[in-house]
Amino acid sequence: MLSFFKTQENSIIAVGHSEAFTTEDINKLCWLFGNATLHEQDSLSGKFAGPRREMITPWSTNAVEITQNMGIQNIQRIEEFLPMEQNNIQIDPMLQREYNGLNQDTFTITKQPEPIVYI
Repeated sequence: MLSFFKTQENSIIAVGHSEAFTTEDINKLCWLFGNATLHEQDSLSGKFAGPRREMITPWSTNAVEITQNMGIQNIQRIEEFLPMEQNNIQIDPMLQREYNGLNQDTFTITKQPEPIVYI
């Protein structure tokens, strides 16, 4: 499941986790994300720029490790998304993509590996 936190800078931090958070976990995450607020919705509308779903960023790897050190368990991935309407954001198509809304499938990879082509 994904939970969405809105930061003071209006970015959205998506947290992928396998179990529901306790109130204490939510308070710790809000503090960690700079006094962010938890969105109660399962999805957010709008256009967002964020990392490609197929690539877990180094930022995410470090953020997950920090949450483990804080005693928050069951987090697999944390990524930051920037709203495109408010900012003139240029995305790098090798590393980022444009999302038309964020939902519970934002981190879900549906692509299947291509077969090996011998040259």
